[in-house]
Amino acid sequence: MEQVDEIQCPHVLGLEQGLQLFVVEIDSTETLAEEDLLELDEVIEATELGSARGKEVFKLEAVLRESVAEAFEDTPDAGLVDAIQITPQGWYEQKVFKDYPAFNTFQTSCEEHGISVEIVSITHDSSPSEESAPYGLTERQYEALSLALSRGYYERPRQTTAEELADELGVSQPSLSDLIGRAERQLVTATLGTSPRLEMLSQ
Repeated sequence: MEQVDEIQCPHVLGLEQGLQLFVVEIDSTETLAEEDLLELDEVIEATELGSARGKEVFKLEAVLRESVAEAFEDTPDAGLVDAIQITPQGWYEQKVFKDYPAFNTFQTSCEEHGISVEIVSITHDSSPSEESAPYGLTERQYEALSLALSRGYYERPRQTTAEELADELGVSQPSLSDLIGRAERQLVTATLGTSPRLEMLSQ
């Protein structure tokens, strides 16, 4: 496969232990196809979604290296991925942690599994609000998605139910389903945009 200078990953979701789903954006001048991405040992499924903002958008299912999978397994509060940029020089990732101890646990686990972590910058938001939630999510949507992810709702098989999540959030099951549904649609819109080609592919 040809060398790609940079890959943007606006969204990543843990499906189950050692398996993750990535939405990646690659410069449209690179002319990559699904077959090219499947040549990578880690990628087990590749689907072209269309194009947005001058980028070709793919959905990839990838198997993590054993050391990476173990590091994440040891840190259930590994943080919410906010953005990923992959270059030949390294993997740059922005993550949101609930507090400093959660971040420290994640960093320690990475080091124990031979994963080098270099902190480029760190910021602290002591008063999160609807305006500060990523991808245009409301604070409540962000809370619901974060809870669902941490409880294994997106794993296969699921580790919790919508009813259990609703009880934990103190809302009805239909309200919880509506809340997560709106949040997921907002994530898709924020990460993929609303280009005509993508809208046509979704029909």
